[in-house]
Amino acid sequence: MPNFSLRDDVFERAAELFPTPFHLYDEQGIRQRARNLNKAFAWCPDFREYFAVKALPNPAVLRILKEEGCGLDCSSATELTLAKACGFSGDEVILSANAMPPEEFAQARALGAHINLDDITDIELLRTHGGIPECVCLRYNPGGQFSIGNTIMGNPGEAKYGFMPSQLREGLDILKGLGVRAFGLHAFLSSNTRDETYYPGLARELLSLGKRLAAETGLRFAYVDLSGGIGIPYRPEEPETDVQAIGEGVRKVYEEIVPEGGVAVKTELGRWMTGPVGWLVTRAVHEKKIYRDYIGTDASAVNLMRPAMYGAYHHITVCGKRDWPADHVYDVTGSLCENNDKFAIERNLPEIRIGDLLVIHDTGAHGWSMGYNYNGRTRSAEILYTEDGDYRMIRRAETAADYFATLDIDPAAEALGVRR
Repeated sequence: MPNFSLRDDVFERAAELFPTPFHLYDEQGIRQRARNLNKAFAWCPDFREYFAVKALPNPAVLRILKEEGCGLDCSSATELTLAKACGFSGDEVILSANAMPPEEFAQARALGAHINLDDITDIELLRTHGGIPECVCLRYNPGGQFSIGNTIMGNPGEAKYGFMPSQLREGLDILKGLGVRAFGLHAFLSSNTRDETYYPGLARELLSLGKRLAAETGLRFAYVDLSGGIGIPYRPEEPETDVQAIGEGVRKVYEEIVPEGGVAVKTELGRWMTGPVGWLVTRAVHEKKIYRDYIGTDASAVNLMRPAMYGAYHHITVCGKRDWPADHVYDVTGSLCENNDKFAIERNLPEIRIGDLLVIHDTGAHGWSMGYNYNGRTRSAEILYTEDGDYRMIRRAETAADYFATLDIDPAAEALGVRR
């Protein structure tokens, strides 16, 4: 269920120190989730989590994860730059290619990062932009629907990612001719699944395939990258995913297929790592009663796009009213000129009054990072609730000057307060 590990007074004290809206992250919670994951895969001597930077690209959070033994999964030049600035390099970084500018290969190679190729045409781009390393990872797309038993986990045949099965052997043969001596296999075949059989099923698929390809090509099968996809419970009635059971399920598959060992295991979790330990804190600033009862907040889809983009559910609590009866029905909205700018639709909540502090749960992944500036709205600050119970701003809120900064080439720049 949504994370109630922090008391209301934690959010209330934060709102006394910083203007709303803001995202608040729990340092102790982040560390504990990293430790739980590492414990679940401790049976594998060469396991590492590569946090998906796109989920929460804040240096303070990335440094915390580095201290907990995690690496980073990057998908752009900007994320690679951020990784380097935070002290990550070499086998602490994976670049996952995806129709990317070729120069980003060269940047990743200069950092010594693992390279995860998305397409057979990436081989030539890598050769001419940074060069071919001795070990390369290939992203696998089996096509069709990925099922475990009678459960459909995802539809990779509709996804833009990865090599088709028929291309893997061809790609490895080309890479071998270019000096590659070892390979990894990666796949992301399901998103936000709380089914504990997903990772073990994916591990079975990749380990079996990798073992066969190693025998056919003579290359060493170095690692499987199970990527992300482990979900979190956004709704109160949903149970927490048992990462220990997932790790144990992968162990059993691993020992069955590669009892000799020697194949490392990597993950690239984002949502599971930080999603439940982040909250968007906002105030009720307006109430409108027409065909529905609307509560307007000082946050909007600029601060959390998932409900507007996907119709995603995020639990909402009202500080000081957790135990009150949820006997009012509201649409909770932002101020954008878009009718989908709603955090909740016809949601049963306690009575909300202007000035009440609302906490939107599970925003620690794909929250701030998916923000944008529609209507000229600016993105909020990020606050770290530290292990010792203090608060630290780890990203200031954007200002109008930030929004106008790229107009420094325009004649109106001076009137906008921008230095040309």
